[in-house]
Amino acid sequence: MNLSITHIDTACCLIEAPGLRILTDPVFDPPGGLYHHGWGAFSRKVSKPALKPEELGRLDLVLLSHHQHKDNLDGIGRRVLESAPAIVSTPAAAQKLPHCQGLKPFESTSIHTDTGTVTITGTPCRHHPRFLPEFFSGTVTGFIIQWPALERALYISGDTVFFPPLHRIAEQFKIGVALLHVGKASFPYITGAGKYTMDSRDYIRCIDSITPEVAIPIHNGGWTHFRENNDSLSKALAGRPDIASRTFFPESGVAHSFALT
Repeated sequence: MNLSITHIDTACCLIEAPGLRILTDPVFDPPGGLYHHGWGAFSRKVSKPALKPEELGRLDLVLLSHHQHKDNLDGIGRRVLESAPAIVSTPAAAQKLPHCQGLKPFESTSIHTDTGTVTITGTPCRHHPRFLPEFFSGTVTGFIIQWPALERALYISGDTVFFPPLHRIAEQFKIGVALLHVGKASFPYITGAGKYTMDSRDYIRCIDSITPEVAIPIHNGGWTHFRENNDSLSKALAGRPDIASRTFFPESGVAHSFALT
């Protein structure tokens, strides 16, 4: 089965598969705005989305890693959610958003399509430095998407650092394509060197653990609170040609095709 993935902005991607069109973490605001993400954390958006909402076409499902931060769900993104027939996110988001089902880690739900039943499983995330409690940044989820009769799945990490519970993904699933939220999001004036998403080292550790056939780094550009980008990740991969060879840097606005077997 061929899977088409179009990166739009930050962690927002359009995923097209037979019988199912999925949007992730909708962000469509224009660049220039200053946003408050909570607890005194501010950042400015500097990227322009590669697609407008009216260019998306039909949507069957939105996978929202979390609703509380503007770099994963902004103003126009919220309006996109209003017309989405179904949303899967965290239990906290399900209490705030209509048509939203919340998943706990390794809890699953099903979507029925013309080509069969697709299973979506929540995965653990830690969207905060180790020395902070979870409530500081709120709950976040990643996703495993499995299509009928396919051995390998699509993994979307959500906003997380790499931490031990992610090893369980490799124990339970075979991953074909992994969309990984990187960028080393941080706010040094609040929490020093603490990171809120994967840095290059975490990215390498994640690939070593889950061993996807293709890894696609996203969520590492477009906002001033990201400390790493594609260039810094590429430099970090210079010493790991095995991981560099399976890393694909997407061009925003372009549909890229990947095979799931």
